Amino acid sequence: MLERELWVDYAKAIGIILVVYGHVERGVFASGITYGEQAHYLLDSFIYSFHMPLFFFLSGLFYISSLKKRDVNGVILNKAQTIFYPYIVWSLLQGLIEVALSSYSNNHTTLAQVLALLWAPRAQFWFLYALFLMTLLGIAMYKNLAPRFYLAIFLISAILYSLKGFFFEFNGDLFYFPAVKHVVFNFVFFSFGIFFQYKKSFFVRYNKVIFPLATLVFIAFQWYFHFVLGETFLTKHDWLGLTLALVSIVFVSSLSMILSNYRINWLAILGASSMTIYLMHVLVASGVRVLLQKFLQVDDIYIHLISGSVIGIFLPLLVMNITKQKLNFLFFPPSWLYFKK
Repeated sequence: MLERELWVDYAKAIGIILVVYGHVERGVFASGITYGEQAHYLLDSFIYSFHMPLFFFLSGLFYISSLKKRDVNGVILNKAQTIFYPYIVWSLLQGLIEVALSSYSNNHTTLAQVLALLWAPRAQFWFLYALFLMTLLGIAMYKNLAPRFYLAIFLISAILYSLKGFFFEFNGDLFYFPAVKHVVFNFVFFSFGIFFQYKKSFFVRYNKVIFPLATLVFIAFQWYFHFVLGETFLTKHDWLGLTLALVSIVFVSSLSMILSNYRINWLAILGASSMTIYLMHVLVASGVRVLLQKFLQVDDIYIHLISGSVIGIFLPLLVMNITKQKLNFLFFPPSWLYFKK
């Protein structure tokens, strides 16, 4: 097993809190409960401008060490077990529940949409699908690549990201399969994680200087992007949107390194359990919203946001601990499927 780094768990914790809150807030807004359309879109853009890029970045950190530790078949099997297996299980589980309860949800889900999971990932599971494809692509790109070329790969992927508008306008057919779009437009963050890990000693050595600078740049750039330019992550996918995401990633990483000087147990647990939370939180948060709004007639947005976020984070941990003996197969492949290097 690859050695854990506390700051990475802290960064994952920050990321998963933003993921859960973002989905809760979107669900509440779609159900007609809001504190104002402008405030919703502003907060939504702030969160979505970097929270999923952050997870692709964190996934890239230990990719090279994993590639060196395992042979090609080992990497493929490991990622099939830890990424693709839970993708299949939870896409089906959540999807079938959404089909059964469509009359209570914000979106009508069909069985055909659920069963199209091999080429059209749904809901939050698009991340797992894209990440699995990235790890396969990474084998071809990084297996025999000298570290001095990591920066070049990152810059090339950054150029592809900045050409989003061109691809969408003139090459729509290329992105008929959503997974292709997700890979092309997020590989830059995965490759940034690989490059960051290669140069990590520099960031660690000078982080006391980097942190205040990263904080100032993060605040200034978020302010400039959202308030001065009036942009959102939905409308700006060129160099400006990319820079915003990268600046935010560096800030969260630097903050997490500072926090790693202290043992914050609950934050470490959230980070280490981020996959479990990611898999279950939409079902849990949606259930909380339906219960509050449809059955208890609660329309207070703050009750919805707090309840949905807190329960969406902690109930998955409780469920995993309670069911890990009898229902462990929901999170990990059964022993007869598990590959050990």
